[in-house]
Amino acid sequence: MEHTQQTGGRGDSSELGSFLRARRTRVTPADVGLPVGTGVRRTPGLRREEIATLAGVSIDYYTRLERGKERRPSAPVVEALASALRLDEAEREYLRGLAILAARGTGTGGAAGEPGPAGRRPAVDPGVALLLQSLRPNPAHVVSRTYELLAATPAGLRLLPGMADTPPAQRNVVRWLALHPAARALYRDDWENQIRGCVARLRALAGTDPDAPGLTPLIDELRDRSPDFARLWEQYDIQGHTTGDKTFHHPEFGVFTLGFQALDLDGTGGHRVIFYYAEPGALAYDVLVLLDMDRPQPTARAQLPVADQSA
Repeated sequence: MEHTQQTGGRGDSSELGSFLRARRTRVTPADVGLPVGTGVRRTPGLRREEIATLAGVSIDYYTRLERGKERRPSAPVVEALASALRLDEAEREYLRGLAILAARGTGTGGAAGEPGPAGRRPAVDPGVALLLQSLRPNPAHVVSRTYELLAATPAGLRLLPGMADTPPAQRNVVRWLALHPAARALYRDDWENQIRGCVARLRALAGTDPDAPGLTPLIDELRDRSPDFARLWEQYDIQGHTTGDKTFHHPEFGVFTLGFQALDLDGTGGHRVIFYYAEPGALAYDVLVLLDMDRPQPTARAQLPVADQSA
């Protein structure tokens, strides 16, 4: 498959131009106080000339930005574009970073992010490994910036059906989400929300560090193999989830909800620990204790009074 956009693909447009185009399609005339008009708009969102007018630049200059032919916008132009596109602060910071990378002539994909030697994965620091064990019986994972599953508690591994069947050197949470049928069954109606957060974090990484090891091959693979991943990738969301609740439809333990929290680990090259929790005494806490057992009890599911097994 030939992709039309860069970073994890091959094409002529820059990441800066692609981001501007994606965000332009999300802004309506009503959002920025422009008359909607009576004719049919063939372009979703705003037209190029409308964004150019709002940002105070020429239509030719803005068109060149979107097409990747102009890659050195000044700081005032970047801020004007951010305002015209109604970006929030995180998106503004992302746009600033793309502009810097474009000016340097980087961040346009190609061979960036090639993996290191086969089978070589970042090591988990001994202190992080001890931290992970101290979190038991809570399910917990340590992941790299590209969602390689570097370490997990027993409950953390069992929480993701099918992950244990994957060779350790090939375990990747976003690949599992995108391609493994057990992932869709586990999250049911919330599957797209789960993968959307992962795609957003990868998209943010592609904009700020396109040379991250393994990034480009992973994105190329998932865009080729998963139409849903490819669709979400083109939406240019850049903000993932770091806390909240997740409801699981687990093949062993039925339906339960756990809180989760993701924490960055300083000094580890971008590793993160993601752990799940429930209040002691709650039904969900009993489930995570069972998840943590080295050998599951054959009647474990029957012992749990899960009210909604058919949801």
